[in-house]
Amino acid sequence: MTQELVWRIAGGSGDGIDSTSQNFAKALMRSGLDVFTHRHYPSRIRGGHTYVEIRAGPEPVRSRGDGYNFLLALGDSFARNPQEDAYYGNEEVKPLAENLDELREGGVIVYDEGLVDIDDVPDFEQRVEENGWHVYPMDLRAIAREHGREVMRNTAGVGATAALLEYDMEHIQGLMEDRMSGDVLEANLDILQMVYDEVEEMEFSHDLRMPTGSHDEEQVLLSGSNAIAYGAIDEGCRFIAGYPMTPWTEVFTLMTQHLPEIGGISEQVEDEIAAAALALGASHAGVKAMSGSSGGGFALMSEPLGLAEMTETPVVLVEAMRAGPSTGMPTKPEQADLEHVLYTSQGDSCRVVFAPGNVAEAYDQTRAAFRIAYDYQLPAIVLYDQKLSGELRNVDESFFDREPNPDLGATLTEEEIAEAAHHASGKFQRFQHDPDNDKGVSPRSIPGQKDGRFLATGNEHTPEGHISEDPNNRVAQLSRRRRKLESIREELDAEESSHQTYHGPDDADYGIVTFGSQQGTVLEALDRLTDAGHDVRAMGVSDMMPFPDAEMTEFLESVEQAMVVEMNGSAQFRGLIQKELGRFGPKLNSLLKYNGDPFEPHEVVEGFEAIIEGDEPAPTTEFVPAAGD
Repeated sequence: MTQELVWRIAGGSGDGIDSTSQNFAKALMRSGLDVFTHRHYPSRIRGGHTYVEIRAGPEPVRSRGDGYNFLLALGDSFARNPQEDAYYGNEEVKPLAENLDELREGGVIVYDEGLVDIDDVPDFEQRVEENGWHVYPMDLRAIAREHGREVMRNTAGVGATAALLEYDMEHIQGLMEDRMSGDVLEANLDILQMVYDEVEEMEFSHDLRMPTGSHDEEQVLLSGSNAIAYGAIDEGCRFIAGYPMTPWTEVFTLMTQHLPEIGGISEQVEDEIAAAALALGASHAGVKAMSGSSGGGFALMSEPLGLAEMTETPVVLVEAMRAGPSTGMPTKPEQADLEHVLYTSQGDSCRVVFAPGNVAEAYDQTRAAFRIAYDYQLPAIVLYDQKLSGELRNVDESFFDREPNPDLGATLTEEEIAEAAHHASGKFQRFQHDPDNDKGVSPRSIPGQKDGRFLATGNEHTPEGHISEDPNNRVAQLSRRRRKLESIREELDAEESSHQTYHGPDDADYGIVTFGSQQGTVLEALDRLTDAGHDVRAMGVSDMMPFPDAEMTEFLESVEQAMVVEMNGSAQFRGLIQKELGRFGPKLNSLLKYNGDPFEPHEVVEGFEAIIEGDEPAPTTEFVPAAGD
């Protein structure tokens, strides 16, 4: 029995590829399999080749695979120009022609011959023979038109997939019944069954079959965007302001859908400066608030971000990285905004930055971002990317069985304000030089509280908020604000569970380090390296600021060399490690990828072997050896 299915459905933007793949992934999850999806789509609003990959198996799946073994190519029904000499080529056939390079030997191809003219696919027959592919053309378009609507050729393709893999359609039919009704449901069910029966009568030349598995408890299928939104809501966020920008839009949309249901507010405003400023205003008024954007929009938030640091207004921002600079490649993943997020805005940064590595961490660390932001009165940023934003993974439903937390952190009651220090003018000393704790936090009042009046300004200020350029006051205020980061690091280090993820033996000779969304790929690669006899361990880092100096020091001291894996061309995470822990620079090698696709496990394996054995890394990556090598 096949232990892994990697199914790719390809078509045009607007052909329903995303919704079809989500439903199929959920059906596979309900039948007992672990699933992981990878989404690829163009930057056009409508039209252009797109695909989604679903990797499914009986064991936990942490990454996209190395290539795939089943292609459902629907063709592009929204192709702008089907002529071969058009600027973008013959777009109708791209869902087949442009997906052949990654198809594994012996793989299965189902293509819609009602839309795809096989003669327009260069060297197709030759490549089929060379790779031992098993090809099943079907006129899915005609079937859909005859029994319903053309868009239902997706359903026909899923029916063909199920029959070719000998997969029972119970869960597919159940999902259709959950999501559809009336004539539309009946037409889809008829097409699904008809194609299944037709294909079932065919003679199969392949041995690929659907793997089987089971779950010990109920599963939910979530993306990183889902996890961030649900984490924010569970931690008490009741206000969001934003402006759409791929891929941050998914978090904004989810929050907009759910906040009104629980008494919250969502505001779409004219730009990202206004969005961040509104979130600061809401937080100042006593509401847990958030905003966010992708790189270009987040750049506009630099001034409000600095204002939050100076006024010590808690807020959570999310930044969804994509390939840049400028507009770059808006729908392709990259991890090149790290330095931007750490240091944007003027002056010394006083913020927290988390970069979760998977769906579960996205939920946990979003909740942690709110807790720390409101306990320590500073901005906290959740840094992720298009990969984590859109990929779907199954997670135990019980993981989210947590208590909500509406607590506003370090705020005072009116009784406590009455006992607190005030200026002779009657203003509350909101920004005390030496608050009654060693964390650097001076508790705040909420507007409207008796005797809680103070000034909030972007200028440096006295304890009650008046503008001040006195040198002693400046040193006292900045030192106190910076002391918060030391306190946060101590708090995070003292927690039972670290935000960092470790894998492999503690006494390994070699290490692999990564951050954010590449974590799962690195962990799978490490398992392969271990099976091949390499002595290696891995560390996935989520805490970008304050940096986990102690944990990183312990890891790097334990290995002879380390490879830093990241999706950018300037080795920003390696640079951060060397900035914080410069003495380890000679141990650090870089494996970089910045072509718009996330790493595959084999690329990490080949990159590591380039260090140890002097082999060539994968041609899609760049290897940068340690300084001095």
